[in-house]
Amino acid sequence: MARLIKGFVGAMLMAALAAPAEADEIRHQTEYSVSLGIITIARAAFLTRIEDDHSYKVSGDISSAGLADLVTTISAKTNVTGDIEGGRLRASAYTLYYKSGKKARTYEVRYSNGNIVSTKITPSRKPPENWISVRPGDLRSVLDPISGLIFPASTNPCSQRLPIFDGEMRMDLALSPKGTKDFTTNGFSGKTMVCSVRFTPKAGYKKGRKDIDYLAKSGGMEIWFAKADKANLIAPVYVSIPTQYGTLTIKAVKYAAG
Repeated sequence: MARLIKGFVGAMLMAALAAPAEADEIRHQTEYSVSLGIITIARAAFLTRIEDDHSYKVSGDISSAGLADLVTTISAKTNVTGDIEGGRLRASAYTLYYKSGKKARTYEVRYSNGNIVSTKITPSRKPPENWISVRPGDLRSVLDPISGLIFPASTNPCSQRLPIFDGEMRMDLALSPKGTKDFTTNGFSGKTMVCSVRFTPKAGYKKGRKDIDYLAKSGGMEIWFAKADKANLIAPVYVSIPTQYGTLTIKAVKYAAG
């Protein structure tokens, strides 16, 4: 479940593209809160840079907060670089450093034309029993967990099936329309497109994991997309994920040029 949280937070940070495109380099800062029920368990801050309207770089920091910080300290740093082609973001490199307590791991993925050409996990580990291995075919025509949820404004995000690879786990996210809802935060107020999300694990996980099985069987996941007028893109501002312990929500608390 922790990897799913990191992936969704990473995807939401790209709402930073709402910054005005008036300079050679666009810089935008965004902030998010992650809550389990009414309890805040993590916070995130990200910086997005877009150069000459054709390349991008995102760096982010995620850390545990509130009561969760009393149980174990969790932190993550992520970076993704790539090109903007026809309004779509195409990653060339994605990295994630994740630390929980004293244990740390780094994920590195390289892309070419939408295909993964290399992936590395440091330190490496022996796959546990019942591990479903990622096959070569699973790494073709794959999206990273950050750029994969960003669309041109002319696209209907709620009619997409997204093949995502987060450095270890390969998953599909099938989106379908669920109406509209109002959303207000620092820097944005307006309608959002609400998509129901069906999560399907494909590979890179232990068969029989209760949290993954629970999410795959649940029909309650949602993503809300807001239009970034200046950048002419659609990006997530809210995610709701059902878990065995309650509903996990990831919410943009700042969606404005910094």
